[in-house]
Amino acid sequence: MPARRAHPPLARVLPAALAILLAAASLAFAASAAVRAPAPPGAHATITFRKIFKSSYPEFVEIKLEDSGSGTFDIRQLEDDANPQPFEAGPALVAKIFSLAAKLHDFNGIDLDLHKRIANLGAKTFRYEKGGEAHEVTFNYTLNPAATELLNIFEGLSRQQQDLSDLLRTLRYDRLGVNDVVVETDDDYSHNLLPEPRRLLAALDQVAADEGIVDIARRRARALAARIRSAQ
Repeated sequence: MPARRAHPPLARVLPAALAILLAAASLAFAASAAVRAPAPPGAHATITFRKIFKSSYPEFVEIKLEDSGSGTFDIRQLEDDANPQPFEAGPALVAKIFSLAAKLHDFNGIDLDLHKRIANLGAKTFRYEKGGEAHEVTFNYTLNPAATELLNIFEGLSRQQQDLSDLLRTLRYDRLGVNDVVVETDDDYSHNLLPEPRRLLAALDQVAADEGIVDIARRRARALAARIRSAQ
């Protein structure tokens, strides 16, 4: 009869098994902690506003803004290629935007849509990102006061960037069209639609100083720049 295999004493088996269990638990805890780990120090938070509204102009608006004040905007028709351009926002405006987002729990688990049958006003999306954290919400129309205020700011930023882009474009390619753009910009400013109108001052000053531009456009640009400066 072959000899029976000797089993190690129980006193030696238990510590070894316990060590394996402890090692497995330690790995599981480390993996769980990694998932829950906060964003690394210095990571910037970003808020993105996106609006898609087919058959309108523009059909696509996307504005991304970091808490540092750096951002990009992409305003175009849907058939056009993506072309994000850089822009900067001032500390007061950045603080306001992120404060409103905080009131909306950084868009985490919040429903902003009215959920009633109304006209299609375009799909609006707010998105918050920081490190590996990301939350977003999409709506057609909302009655939430904080969301409405945030929407108005981003709509204003979109209009402001369009005014600035139009001023620079007509200055370069369509000098007879400069006056129409100045009139539109003046109207936007008069209706308090521009969050940071001082961003337009350099372009308005360029119009006012350019003797190749029709005089009425130069005078309007000079007057608008003066109103903006006096309001600062």
